Amino acid sequence: MAKLGFKHSLAAWRGTTTSAIRIWWTSHGIAVLRLACAVMALLAVLKLGEEFRRLLLDPGYNGAVDTRILNQLVREWFDGRPLYQELVRAVHPPATYVLLWPLLGWLDLTPARWLWAVTSLAALGWLVYLIVQESGADTRLECLFVALLALSMNATGVTIGNGQLIVHILPMLLFALLLLRGSRGRWRVRLLAAGLLLFALVKPTISAPFLWIPLFASGGLLTTLLVILGYAGLTLFALLFQESTPTVLAQGWTERATVVAATGGYANLHKWLACLDLQEWMLWVSLLVFAALGFWIYQHRKGDFWILLGVAALVARLWTYHRVYDDVLILLPMVALFRIAKREASTEGTSIAAGLLLAATVLSMLAPARLEHFAWPWSFLFKGGHTLVWIMDLGFLLHRARRDRNAEV
Repeated sequence: MAKLGFKHSLAAWRGTTTSAIRIWWTSHGIAVLRLACAVMALLAVLKLGEEFRRLLLDPGYNGAVDTRILNQLVREWFDGRPLYQELVRAVHPPATYVLLWPLLGWLDLTPARWLWAVTSLAALGWLVYLIVQESGADTRLECLFVALLALSMNATGVTIGNGQLIVHILPMLLFALLLLRGSRGRWRVRLLAAGLLLFALVKPTISAPFLWIPLFASGGLLTTLLVILGYAGLTLFALLFQESTPTVLAQGWTERATVVAATGGYANLHKWLACLDLQEWMLWVSLLVFAALGFWIYQHRKGDFWILLGVAALVARLWTYHRVYDDVLILLPMVALFRIAKREASTEGTSIAAGLLLAATVLSMLAPARLEHFAWPWSFLFKGGHTLVWIMDLGFLLHRARRDRNAEV
């Protein structure tokens, strides 16, 4: 009886709290959104302005640092240099160098930086358009807020300044999955989607987990096979420019990747295993998580498309080595949370929980990346705070997907 009374009291308190939050949001929600948009817009202008300057004009090492590295790696791969034996930074699989050649392989560094800036700007605009269209936002203020989710994230600025890949990858990946969602078997659409997914595999640690969605959720077995065959073909083509055998190249690549994963990045399984001196388990644990994601998506393949995207993005961020620029992945679960928060409020307060989690995630993603390298406790708060918020987001989306699945049974 006491236990039943406690549950009844808890339910009553939750209902009262939910009602109070709804009433407060009805009165102050527009003002809060306006303030949030003003702050996020200011941060976006300051951050993106500085990072485009760093990408294009900074002559130092940090100016377009990753574009500089990738430009060197792509050119030297096709010149036949044994990168996996000589350069620590050669951590990308062979097919990546083929996919990057159109942007970086035929230009010197300065024109390559400008081409990267132009394509980054176009890709960022494409990404903003897609998330606004898919968000369910129905006022100009809400559309502005969703757009600023992408533009104000600290990770977006770092990606631009470094000349990293994720701003190019994410809109291709998202557009391909959206095409497959509504393709209805049209082979031209599926072929286009396969091409976009193939280009998105320029960085498999970001895009590979999303391949479960077309395989199971969209009925795209043929599309997935085309992507796999295309990636295998690009790999074989890349190997033609190296004298070493495929076995030697594979061993060199995995050794380089393991070293980098153990020493760099944050908030991912590889880093946590390295801290426990379990580097030898990195590959197997990542494969286990990858397989678990596939099993989960198969079970929920008929569920909310954006919940599937959000879960895949969070797993992609956590399953292997990533640095702060790859935090742009968290944009997808933020859009998923926004969509849930926009729906009609349930008696269980699901939309309010989604809104609170969205607010916490937005605040965490605005934190300056330099805090990662500050002395304790700032570095701990930065890394630990991001990890905690992402795991809470993942737990919420998993719970919501399970509830939706049970409701259909």
